[in-house]
Amino acid sequence: MTGVAPVPAFKSFSPSMRVDAFLGDWRASLPPELSPEEREAQLYAQAWTEYLVGDYGFGLWCWHETDRLTNSFGRNVKEVTRVLGPGRFFGFSHRRAVAERVPLDRIHRPRKGEMSTPRPEAIVLANYQLLCTYLVHARQGDPKAKAQYEIALLDLEDRQRTDPYLRFFETFRDLLERSDKPPPEGGGPH
Repeated sequence: MTGVAPVPAFKSFSPSMRVDAFLGDWRASLPPELSPEEREAQLYAQAWTEYLVGDYGFGLWCWHETDRLTNSFGRNVKEVTRVLGPGRFFGFSHRRAVAERVPLDRIHRPRKGEMSTPRPEAIVLANYQLLCTYLVHARQGDPKAKAQYEIALLDLEDRQRTDPYLRFFETFRDLLERSDKPPPEGGGPH
């Protein structure tokens, strides 16, 4: 088994509609005789390749797809890795890099009762990804992101009961806090 792929250098952040269009075309071109797992693996591999080229819009999709599969397999990362392929698990370092690069001014946040579709250049995030993004930007000193993050946290407790993806945000937040702490004196664990 190979290790985790390094985070690619950022080149662009494709809007969600572009990513969805490519994914739709790739999904349609997959041979129908493939099993559902093989179809998922091939579709993910194509999005992963685009992400590794530096398009973080595809990384955002890979992030959610990894979490969707993690939920489907009862949080069994070994099974998720089996489907995605070795070295393709979208881990913390990848999530943090993508969250840092999400253009906050292009995030589409539908309001209650809104029926409009996002602008073609918009980035559409799952709620837990939005929380992760606000957290990273807030920790970098963005006052608007900090305010948005604090507002989003207000209804977090109510949503925890109904949204299985919010635990991914909580794990992300814990890892981010741990990564900011200096290593213990002496250079390593004792």
